[in-house]
Amino acid sequence: MKAIWNEIIVAESDDTVVVDGNHYFPRESLSDEFIEESSTTSVCSWKGTANYFTLRVNGKTNPDAVWYYAEPKEEAQQIAGRVAFWRGVQIVE
Repeated sequence: MKAIWNEIIVAESDDTVVVDGNHYFPRESLSDEFIEESSTTSVCSWKGTANYFTLRVNGKTNPDAVWYYAEPKEEAQQIAGRVAFWRGVQIVE
């Protein structure tokens, strides 16, 4: 699977986990050159607190387009160490 934004592959892996319709990629598959930490958080009742990265690709910014659970709840351990995408990031095979 590939995560593509602004015509650039920002993550690629054959090992994704699908939860709630979202592909969670291994964190190491996400290129650090395209991300910066965000202070945004949100809470899912069964996964825990999500943290975010902002994407910066080819001079364009996509705030909070990547999320992850630094310490997922027990029910969501399958997504520990993984990231997911939204806000216009395409997920393709």
